[in-house]
Amino acid sequence: MANSYRGGGSYGATGPLRSREGISSRPAAASDEIQLRIDPIHSDLDEEITGLHKKIRQLKGVAQEIEGEAKFQNDFLNQLQMTLTKAQSGVKNNMRRLNKTIIQQGSNHVLHVILFALLCFFVVYFWSKLSRR
Repeated sequence: MANSYRGGGSYGATGPLRSREGISSRPAAASDEIQLRIDPIHSDLDEEITGLHKKIRQLKGVAQEIEGEAKFQNDFLNQLQMTLTKAQSGVKNNMRRLNKTIIQQGSNHVLHVILFALLCFFVVYFWSKLSRR
């Protein structure tokens, strides 16, 4: 790997300007940045850098697709939640009105429904008995 140096000052004998890989680092003027110089002898590094740039662009595209899908699903869930809230309030209001109607009409209404259901059952029962003969 390449030797690197952070900070300003002179290298002296502790920090060579060149390493075996052909990379040299120079301190920026009074800053904490590193400047690298790559020798043309090692051009395979340029190809690797280009390959890394392509992969980064691909990852950026994938990340943007994921972000778009997440936003779409978030919007869909918000709409679904609003729809369910409206449906829940509608059912609650209908139950309230039904209870109010039952209380106003008394229990005779429920009795009439039960008697009508029994009458329908007996009519179907006798009709089936008569149709077998």
